[in-house]
Amino acid sequence: MRKRPNAAWEAGSSFICMALASVLVTILLVACGKAGTDTTGRDEVARVPSPDGAFDAVLIETNGGATTSFGYEVEIVRHADTAQAAPIATLYGATRNEQAYGANLRWQGPRELTVEYLQARWVKQLAPSATLGNEEIKINLRSGVADPSAPPGGMAYNRDGRRKSS
Repeated sequence: MRKRPNAAWEAGSSFICMALASVLVTILLVACGKAGTDTTGRDEVARVPSPDGAFDAVLIETNGGATTSFGYEVEIVRHADTAQAAPIATLYGATRNEQAYGANLRWQGPRELTVEYLQARWVKQLAPSATLGNEEIKINLRSGVADPSAPPGGMAYNRDGRRKSS
């Protein structure tokens, strides 16, 4: 008959294994530069003033990394302000043409904004209008609109000038 180790020895060896695994995971995270950092990029990629200059429509690109598509958040703010944004829509995997991600912001008037994109994996409009102070801005989302002039890739990538023209 085989002798079984005592309970104290089993508990101690389990603790040592868990401690070593924890240290190994910490070392791997630090080596990859992920420990304590936000791995999601969030960049303002477009800001379009309303025709009367009172408001800005803002497009923010989110990037969760290589295994995800780009996300886009649309907000309305008072002109040149960032403190009080009215979130109006979220788009995931939105494109402007077959090779370009993103969306275009177009003011139809001083209080009506249209968000144009070719297609998206999913879209969520938070409300049919946004209110800032006592001003109401009507929001339209329009799919099926191609922008053949949009460069390939993500909007922040192109804005930052990392893509060289041939």
